[in-house]
Order: sequence, then C-alpha cells, then structure tokens
Amino acid sequence: MKTLYMVRHAKSSWKHDVIDHKRPLKGRGKRDAVLVSEALKDKIPPPQRIITSDAVRAFTTATYFKEAFSVTDSNFTTNHSLYDFSGQQVMNIIKNLDNAYDTVMIVGHNHAFTSVANMLGNKYIENVPTSGFVMIQFNEDSWSKISTGTTLKTLFPRDLK
Repeated sequence: MKTLYMVRHAKSSWKHDVIDHKRPLKGRGKRDAVLVSEALKDKIPPPQRIITSDAVRAFTTATYFKEAFSVTDSNFTTNHSLYDFSGQQVMNIIKNLDNAYDTVMIVGHNHAFTSVANMLGNKYIENVPTSGFVMIQFNEDSWSKISTGTTLKTLFPRDLK
C-alpha cells in the first residue's frame, strides 16, 4: 500500500521584485500553512519523506509540514522538477519514488497539483487551493505501478476557518 500526500504551496507575495522562483510567502500563506499542518499532524500518519519544489514559496510551506510532523532533515529534500505547472514532471517523480517509502509528501504548484490529484484520485477536485492538502492511497506495493487510487482526505484552509 502506497500513500501520497500532496500539498500546494501556501499563498505567496507579489510585492517583492524577484523572479517567480524566489517569491516568498505572504502573511496569510504562513498562517494557512501552519493551520493546515497543525490540523493534520495528529490525524494522519507522518510522511516518511517530504520532497518539495525548490521554489521559495514551496520550500517554506514544506518546512511548516516538516516541523509539524517532526520529519528529519535526512528525509526532507528538494527536487527542482517539482517546479512544474503541467504535471508531467510531478508524475515522473511520483512514479520513480523509492519503494522503501510507503507514505510520501510532495509540495509543489498548481495547475500541476490539481491535475495530478484528479488523475490519480477518485474524487474530483475543482482546484487545490494554496496550502491545500490531498491524501491518495494506492493498493500497490510499487510507486511505478500506481494508477487510480482512493482520495481519502482533503483539507483546505477554508475548512478550518
């Protein structure tokens, strides 16, 4: 059994004169990331590994989840290929995850994450919002063999406000 946790990065700020990859979170984004990660930490098993886009907004979001779930530094990595908006690179990363891990969290970007959540899950999600969380479980023992799984949980900031 493989379980995928997907988190879309928190709300980012457009007020800084930086390239897209370097955009930081805004205050609301930080609050929402903490809100969702804290709400989940006692309700689901912790991820064995967190892999995040190396974009500042995704990395910062992932750090809040890392802290909430007490994930070690050695099980927290970045992957530039998660800086993907179509979903093809995201799917490639998922299909090539190490089978030693049964529960993995990836943190990245839309539209890729909404597309992948709908492609892999059995529940239609119109839009995974910023700081949105999706949990999909697969009845497979190899990441390379996953196809449609069961969307077991979604948690969006608006669900907690």
